[in-house]
Amino acid sequence: MTSAVTIYHNPRCSKSRQALQLIESKGIAPNVILYLKEPPSVREIERTLDVLGLEPRQLMRTKEKVYKEKQLDDPGLSRQDLIKAMHEHPILIERPILIHDDKAVIGRPPEKILDIL
Repeated sequence: MTSAVTIYHNPRCSKSRQALQLIESKGIAPNVILYLKEPPSVREIERTLDVLGLEPRQLMRTKEKVYKEKQLDDPGLSRQDLIKAMHEHPILIERPILIHDDKAVIGRPPEKILDIL
């Protein structure tokens, strides 16, 4: 396969591990981004949201402790406020995210990634 496949991956997450195994089982060697160690930039998050067709809260793990601590459920927060929070606290970003060409999908369940491969 010649086109780039990127996965935002958390090796401690079983769904993320399953998604990576599915990709590799198709003979694809993806670009693996360990986003907790290398948080995506604000611009990368914006692009990912655009490709996914989602608003920031739809990409956020709302049950994470930091979500509550930072009061990110406040409806007065702007799109940029939420994106900045995801950049500063990447644990808030739902995982895994697979990007293939101009398509993206959240791998929950992991089999959803097959839709864009």
